[in-house]
Amino acid sequence: MIKEEIISDTIYQLYKKAAIVLPKDVKNSLEGALKVEDSKIAKLNIEAILKNIELAEEKSIPMCQDTGLPIVFVKLGNVKVENLYEGIRKGVEKATKEVPLRPNIVDPITRKNSGNNLGKNIPQIDIELIDENYIEFTILPKGFGSENNNGLKMALPGEGIEGIKDFVIETVLKAGGKPCPPTIVGVGIGGTSDLAMKTAKKALIRKIGDKNPDSKLAILEKEILEKINNAGIGPMGLGGKTTALDVKINKIATHTAGLPIGVCIQCWAHRHATTILKDS
Repeated sequence: MIKEEIISDTIYQLYKKAAIVLPKDVKNSLEGALKVEDSKIAKLNIEAILKNIELAEEKSIPMCQDTGLPIVFVKLGNVKVENLYEGIRKGVEKATKEVPLRPNIVDPITRKNSGNNLGKNIPQIDIELIDENYIEFTILPKGFGSENNNGLKMALPGEGIEGIKDFVIETVLKAGGKPCPPTIVGVGIGGTSDLAMKTAKKALIRKIGDKNPDSKLAILEKEILEKINNAGIGPMGLGGKTTALDVKINKIATHTAGLPIGVCIQCWAHRHATTILKDS
């Protein structure tokens, strides 16, 4: 049995790590972007981002003042778990108090802040059932500078690959510098409207630079990334070659009459952390 207190501490530790330490693939990608930029202002912006990352780790403080809305992806295998829901909520509450994290969660109408990053259906918890002997947690704190620039299109099947490509590029270019580029762009194709957006968000967890196992999607990712970066929006929207670090596309089945396309934009502070627990 995996106890509630173990789950709580796991979520606390994951949130702390995600808020303070940027994954290596993201840092490496930013360092690579610095090498290819020839604009002085673009270089200065990426250097400032890298210094920010360094100081956050050195001082053990969150790398961004917007510590995000807590999103927790759970892969639940053949294990016994005590109070999974409460364990996750308590972990988020503890992280808010002790890291500390900025309390971001409010009632959408009254705007009253809960003060602990908890609220109705928040943290957002997504559970996927797997045939394994463990439970996996991934926390993805999502800032709203980027979240506010997401896009959804319920396209018609006839729009096809070109329609997907056009909508993703249009969404990213419309966002401009608002999501704090260089960004990572998650794309979800298929499902229903809500599943397309969730699939796009899950796509963000894939490592930057990893090639899509689907060869057609790998080509599409490359083409979209090139067009986005050729637009010249650049780091922090002030010009340059690097508007996005990567484009990640996931697809799922859908209805014969539809082609849902979800676009989830993530800022340069692509914070996420994953761990696995086994039933001892």
